[in-house]
Amino acid sequence: MSTNPFLDPAFAIRWSQLTPDQIAPAIGEALQRAQAAIDAIAALDPGTLSYANTFLALEHATEELNVAWSKVTHLQAVADSPALRAAHNAMLPEVTALYARIPLNAALWARLKAVAESPAAVALTGIHRRFLDETAADFRQAGADLPADQRARLEALQGELAQLTQKYSENVLDATNAWQMLVDDPAKLAGLPPHAVVAARAGAEAKGLGSAEKPVWRFTLHGPSQEPVMTYAEDEALRRETWTAAVAVGAEAPHDNEALIKKILALRAEKAALLGRAHFADLVLERRMAKSGARALAFVEDIQARARVAFARECGELEAFRARLAGGPVGRLKAWEVTYWAEKLRRERYDFDEEALRPYFPMNRVVAGMFELVGKIFGLRITERAAGAVEVWHPEVKFYELHDSRDRHLGSFYADWHPREAKRGGAWMGYLLTGGPQPDGTRVPHLGYICGNLTPPAGGRPALLTHREVETIFHEFGHLLHHLLGEVEIKSLNGVNVAWDFVELPSQIMENWTWERASLDLFAQHHETGDAIPEELFAKMRAARTFRAACATMRQVQLGKMDLLLHLHPADFLDGDLEAKAAAVVADCLVPTAPPGRTLIKRFGHLFSDPVGYAAGYYSYKWAEVLDADAFTRFQREGIFSPVVGAEFVEKILSKGNSADPMELYRDFMGREPDLQPLLIRSGLEG
Repeated sequence: MSTNPFLDPAFAIRWSQLTPDQIAPAIGEALQRAQAAIDAIAALDPGTLSYANTFLALEHATEELNVAWSKVTHLQAVADSPALRAAHNAMLPEVTALYARIPLNAALWARLKAVAESPAAVALTGIHRRFLDETAADFRQAGADLPADQRARLEALQGELAQLTQKYSENVLDATNAWQMLVDDPAKLAGLPPHAVVAARAGAEAKGLGSAEKPVWRFTLHGPSQEPVMTYAEDEALRRETWTAAVAVGAEAPHDNEALIKKILALRAEKAALLGRAHFADLVLERRMAKSGARALAFVEDIQARARVAFARECGELEAFRARLAGGPVGRLKAWEVTYWAEKLRRERYDFDEEALRPYFPMNRVVAGMFELVGKIFGLRITERAAGAVEVWHPEVKFYELHDSRDRHLGSFYADWHPREAKRGGAWMGYLLTGGPQPDGTRVPHLGYICGNLTPPAGGRPALLTHREVETIFHEFGHLLHHLLGEVEIKSLNGVNVAWDFVELPSQIMENWTWERASLDLFAQHHETGDAIPEELFAKMRAARTFRAACATMRQVQLGKMDLLLHLHPADFLDGDLEAKAAAVVADCLVPTAPPGRTLIKRFGHLFSDPVGYAAGYYSYKWAEVLDADAFTRFQREGIFSPVVGAEFVEKILSKGNSADPMELYRDFMGREPDLQPLLIRSGLEG
């Protein structure tokens, strides 16, 4: 048994021992064992083949590597360092190559096909039938039936894509961290919320900048620092400088992603062509709910058409509002003015300031209230382990255990919520160990994590969140529940390993409870007085929910449409100015500004920081919004805390993973196929 901590299968991970120098020997060892296990299956005597010694054996062949590599990639996301990055990147080509080789192994595929066509396999039912079918489909989709030379090219393609997308991700992180804006004149801070000023001062002090006599305020491109500047800073120069820096991420040397994007698009198109598909979008989507790139694009364009009139009205209203307050003719706003003036318009129209909610969302109460909520609905009990009782990768990280109403330990998870320079941006969920039901009838707990870049505590106050940040916590926790509640015997079909246009349903449905009075009362309590949100403030919050909803909808349409067009027509983007071409195809979705706004293409990690990721699949967010808005109507009808509906959601959605077709699971829960109307009503696009 290896003593390398990356190969330790124990539930209690020894984070302090997971050092960069251990990565190469651990992953090297795991790669050897995985390859040996695969070779053994591929060498089986055809007369001895069975479902157990082929399909199930293949499921287990890479398990050790999966677990070890997940630790490496997780650390790279939350505790990046030059040594860790170098160790990760050194092993990335070998890991990618092994996974790419599996479906291209002709001897292995011959044995799997023989079993799949046998009478014993035909008689399989339930999860084992699903696993056999999904595995065979994976192999075919990855090129198992291609001639040898094309299989070899595919394997090489996968390796190239892994390295290119890793470099894209590094460029975004490094460019984000390379920029700072130092302010030494307190007058320039006018309009900023107190928490943002305190955080900026603390950020400067942490870098040894300024003094008590001559204070300095440091702003960065991390969300909790950037967003208050763009929303509230009265000094236009601060907003312009921040906007200019933000749109330059991934767009300027030495972190320019343009050449990488073009190469990634070309390689994805080549991969699709090798596999007999017209384009990468069809390759990716054929086994998702949308089924094809054309159908996904039609869905996105349908949403665009429904929002078009309201979008134009909202843009015109903001231009007229700015002209009325600032003087001068009605005309295009500057790109760095939109968020600022939109917030002023919202305040005037609804007498509502988003910052007025922040004192009611101390992070500790939000998290505790969310746990209470899922206790009421899903019958779950979540307890925090004392600091120091479990090793973590950073002192801010907390560790929790989750039990059900029968006191079964379903799983545990880490939570890491605040930004650090060594941590990538955004919010995400992931998993480290997959447990679930075992062949002997026992159940092993799952292990996962949730991460974010939310407002940190500052100035002696707790972390006070925006409502959007509260939604983010609920969203990521929904993903986590999908993993932790999995009751799927086959690990690769558990939890979030589902079609990507279905994976956001468990996360997005959770956001609905952050808008309900009864559930807010569980956690929205003033951090000093303990008071609930006043009814007047709650009413304003609800009224403002659909403020500029068409603009928000059109932003999602813009991102989904750009993604699909990049992968449906990649040749259109391979020459010339990439940003100009990307902006041109979604020009009717962009808020008109002068100068024009920029697309996210150079820093769009969802599309380009992974060989597949959300590529040709970003529409999934809007697709899943249709599902979540519709599914939540059951809770609205039968009670938002209904344990009956909650138990059904666990039984029919959260515990099922990819054990059945997602539309089948959805119909089982709702009794019908999804209805678009609830989303349109929630978004204020239809009454």
